Amino acid sequence: MNFQFYFEKLVSSKNFKEFISEHKDAFLCSAFIAIDKKGNDNKQNIDYYVPSLDKMFSFKINDGIELVPVEDYGKGFNPEKIQDNLDFDFNYIETLIEGEMFEKKIKNKIEKLLLSVQAKEKKVYVLGTIFISGLGLLKVKIDLNEKRIINFEKMSFFDMVKIVKK
Repeated sequence: MNFQFYFEKLVSSKNFKEFISEHKDAFLCSAFIAIDKKGNDNKQNIDYYVPSLDKMFSFKINDGIELVPVEDYGKGFNPEKIQDNLDFDFNYIETLIEGEMFEKKIKNKIEKLLLSVQAKEKKVYVLGTIFISGLGLLKVKIDLNEKRIINFEKMSFFDMVKIVKK
């Protein structure tokens, strides 16, 4: 599956057309994709920012298209515009990650991918948190223009949990 599939599903929906007609200055600013390899907890959200309102809206793409206002997207956050013709394949992203895992001799299996598409300084990135078997996590940053991994870090779930003694 690729991003353009979900984007085309969004822009052809009635909810999106109404939204764009009301908010002509709205632009694509981010997307969130969850790919569950073990279960069926897949999610796709595509986000638009409306500068005239200083508000962000997320379109949940499941069986239908649901518009949800984003209440808190971070103070001082100034989203950058992402071009509408963004086209990349999720299988390719997964293959890139698996290739890096192979190079780093990580033998765990990918269980879930949480991918966020964002732009910074006119470059588009996929930021990923990848859950792997054995309670492991991978933090990945992929440059979509160059289609390559620019940051890759393996962590344990326990690295993120602090145990506080009483």
